[in-house]
Amino acid sequence: MVAADFTERSLDLDAEKEMRLVDNGLVTRRSILPGGIRVLTEEIPHQHSTSVGLWIGAGSRDEAPGSEGSTHFLEHLLFKGTKKRSAKDIAERIDYLGGGFNAATAKQYTCYYGHVFDEDLFDGLDLLTDMVTGARLSAEDMEMERGVILEELAMYNDDASEVAHEAIPAMVFQNHPLGRPVGGSRESVTALSHDRLTAHYGSKYRSNELVVTAAGAINHDQLCDDVLHLLEISGWDTSSPAVPSERRYASQIEYAQPTRQHLNRAVEQAAVVLGMPAMDLFDERRPVIFALNAILGGGTSSRLFQQIREERGLAYSTYSFPANFPEGGMFGLYAGCAPDNVSAVSELLGACLDDLAANGVTQDEVESAYRRVRADIIFDAERISSHMNRLGHAELIRGTLVSQDEQLRRSRAVTAEQITELARQLASGPRSLCTVGPQG
Repeated sequence: MVAADFTERSLDLDAEKEMRLVDNGLVTRRSILPGGIRVLTEEIPHQHSTSVGLWIGAGSRDEAPGSEGSTHFLEHLLFKGTKKRSAKDIAERIDYLGGGFNAATAKQYTCYYGHVFDEDLFDGLDLLTDMVTGARLSAEDMEMERGVILEELAMYNDDASEVAHEAIPAMVFQNHPLGRPVGGSRESVTALSHDRLTAHYGSKYRSNELVVTAAGAINHDQLCDDVLHLLEISGWDTSSPAVPSERRYASQIEYAQPTRQHLNRAVEQAAVVLGMPAMDLFDERRPVIFALNAILGGGTSSRLFQQIREERGLAYSTYSFPANFPEGGMFGLYAGCAPDNVSAVSELLGACLDDLAANGVTQDEVESAYRRVRADIIFDAERISSHMNRLGHAELIRGTLVSQDEQLRRSRAVTAEQITELARQLASGPRSLCTVGPQG
């Protein structure tokens, strides 16, 4: 087992099968179990609860043609019953354990998670493991849940902001799988067959794809024993060599040329999103784009908020956002406004970026940006669910675990010149504009 204090560095998670790390006094451990199951824990002193998650390294990006929406569909169906629990049994058990159970589907992974008292950790793990390994996935359940998912998609389709944020990745990323809506479309969900759904489950829900993360009141060795025991009785393979599935990436993104799209919706508030190519997840300038994001659209003193809301009163909500993936990235600017103001707001979004690129940022803005990024890092670390999520993201997506002090050091090192240079690069690239609202 590797024992290390990695306070001022990042650590390669693929270097060893057993690791014990120390970051600001917190002990983080990683083990690869038989069957290729990965278990990562972070013990946090003085906690009386544990956040635990079961992760599968497959999201909407990984769906085969004709199976779009199947990852999100499975998330729903795993709550509909297993070989030993009905849907009602699952619901009653969730409430009995405190109600802190849910699931999330993303472009790169699916996670089933719960927050329980330390004394209930085994029961919570048993419930989650049963759902992931023993899902009934009956054709009847699928047809019942299809209607629920279509209602969910219809709900989002009535929200101009949701529609715009779903549409802009496809415009910037062209036909890349990362441009797909996570939940699929009404057409793909309606057409999805039971055979394709179960085939997707069979290909992705396996021992060597499973990652278990936990943070809080946790005993790493006991958790490893419990995971192996529960998977053995479920019938999943725990006898093959400890070789996890390789981290899954798609091809590099080939960005689209500038394009404009208006989506007609009968809403009282329109949505405007300006999107452009940005760096990938592994680019060393990620701390720079976080600082740029804070200055341009990350708070009430940001350029977008001051220009669009405070000085002109054209929007209630306006902000910017980075989206970084291993295969590429995007930077976006958003505002929600009255339909009559869409044209003016669209121009202002681009103008704020252009002004920053042309005239740079002040040292006061750099300091304010650092303090906001620092708050995001530190405040996020005070939630045990964030520790659990951090471990899952590191294992499945980044392949490295970056210490809190190292994150702060990189953020502190960002300069005004770096921010201006990155703004110039973004401003000179192709921009795509998506507007959602009434026709005309």
